[in-house]
Amino acid sequence: MEAPYDAAQPIDRQTLHQELVGRLRAMILDGTLKPGSKIREVALAEKFGVSRTPLREALRALTADGVVHLVANRGAIVATISEQEIKEILPIIGALEALAGEIICSDASDADIASFRKIHEAMIAEREAGDEDAYQRHNRHFHETIMDLSRNTMLQSLHANMILRTRAARFTSPKSPEKWADAIMDHERIVTALEARNATAVAAQLKHHMVQTATTALQEYTAKIGEKS
Repeated sequence: MEAPYDAAQPIDRQTLHQELVGRLRAMILDGTLKPGSKIREVALAEKFGVSRTPLREALRALTADGVVHLVANRGAIVATISEQEIKEILPIIGALEALAGEIICSDASDADIASFRKIHEAMIAEREAGDEDAYQRHNRHFHETIMDLSRNTMLQSLHANMILRTRAARFTSPKSPEKWADAIMDHERIVTALEARNATAVAAQLKHHMVQTATTALQEYTAKIGEKS
């Protein structure tokens, strides 16, 4: 359970703003706030123990990032993603992760790189157990770790925004056994290249992986549109 804010303690306004933005981002990433859903300001303000004014400021910040839309007579809505946005954004994510991977190969410690093998092994176990929710959590952790270990704050910020924009396309649809196996193999190649500190191979594999992700996401998007038509 989240600890409530202590009203007796002074709160720095900028710190509060950053925390609210962070919590809202996390709720979008974990699916608590789903694409296309209305953000219920009163309920969230009560949940966070704040007034609606700082909450609205946080929502405006997410609106500027394209993660939330403000719709007349409806309020704040979690953004959805279009086919064109999938085509445009996922290759950018691949390029950002490729750059981060190159930095890791030259700057990260052996322990840092070993962490990827542990994440990958956990993902293999979850696939064998058929636990796709746990697999997806580790999948997110794998890609977040790539950015974290780059220790490049600008790169991390750009990546985090792109991930939020594409969250619905990347992490919500069930994988077929074939796609799941392909993803595992992609991660194996990435981990092997990282362990060899082969920056060229790491960058190529990360870009390839995101191309595959984009292809799958577009297929699922087209299927969903077909179901609605």
